[in-house]
Amino acid sequence: MSQTHGRYDFCIGLVLAMSSSVFIGGSFILKKKGLLRLARKGSMRAGQGGHAYLKEWLWWAGLLSMGAGEVANFAAYAFAPATLVTPLGALSVLVSAILSSFFLNEKLNLHGKIGCLLSILGSTVMVIHAPQEEEVETLNEMSHKLGDPGFVVFATLVVIVSLILILVVGPRHGQTNILVYITICSVIGALSVSCVKGLGIAIKELFAGKPVLKHPLFWILLLSLIVCVSTQINYLNRALDIFNTSIVTPIYYVIFTTSVLTCSAILFKEWQHMAADDIIGTFSGFLTIIVGIFLLHAFKDVNFTLANLPLSLRKDDRAANGTLLSTYDCLNHDEESSACLGEMQSPESLSARRNGSLSAF
Repeated sequence: MSQTHGRYDFCIGLVLAMSSSVFIGGSFILKKKGLLRLARKGSMRAGQGGHAYLKEWLWWAGLLSMGAGEVANFAAYAFAPATLVTPLGALSVLVSAILSSFFLNEKLNLHGKIGCLLSILGSTVMVIHAPQEEEVETLNEMSHKLGDPGFVVFATLVVIVSLILILVVGPRHGQTNILVYITICSVIGALSVSCVKGLGIAIKELFAGKPVLKHPLFWILLLSLIVCVSTQINYLNRALDIFNTSIVTPIYYVIFTTSVLTCSAILFKEWQHMAADDIIGTFSGFLTIIVGIFLLHAFKDVNFTLANLPLSLRKDDRAANGTLLSTYDCLNHDEESSACLGEMQSPESLSARRNGSLSAF
């Protein structure tokens, strides 16, 4: 019965996580459509300090969609392992990319399509091999987990590393090194996910009629979540303001998800009872999603489609065949063989070839 109930919770968490990605991915499209409509009307744009978007119903629809997605994501942590819910957040990027190609006329090139496909495959593999976490049904059980020596050491290290990055490294290298601000919001994000997990358990108890609000852990988790999320937003915005979004997004996804997986493994012991094939499958799925997100973002400004592929191959073939034929013809003329070889080895010829000129042949 307990196993059936656990499987039921897992399915609920999975559906909530996927619906969260759909709502959040769609929210970007609705907001963008609203802002574009305002731009066509000649209203002052948000980037220029204008607030006309507050009168645009599409923008509010996008905000409500994002709110629904965040609520669904919050609830998913109460039912499914964080090891499953967090990586599936990448699907919101995929949903946004696909919808933007249909509704915003933004081109999705070949790299983007391959990236979307890899993200879907990686997510599927992670769902199949997702670990089963230890059952934590009450705040008392959660307090025992949080008091585990392994988690205490991990949380202490996260706080120390974050303070060093914020107070020492950030002021010196934050403007030039992309990893500084991203690392701060990523490692603190692992603690925020743990807080969300605990608050999700508290809300389930609250609906069951238990006096959760009198439990000190509830307020500790709530206060910790506010501090962690505020810090995350602050330093993620700094990173996005300084560096290219196409670079920040995949790096943040990788470090944040890795931090959450580590924290979840220490706190909930999700990996203890996993078979070797499930461990390999989970990591393989995660790495596949990473590659997909990288392709989707890193090459989004490259105008390359499937129609360009045969043309590129033909050009490469012609260049290679032309070089081989020229060399072959040169070596098959006995009288001119030595002169031709001398020309090929001359400094001028070598320099020309280094500069990309084919006239030397």
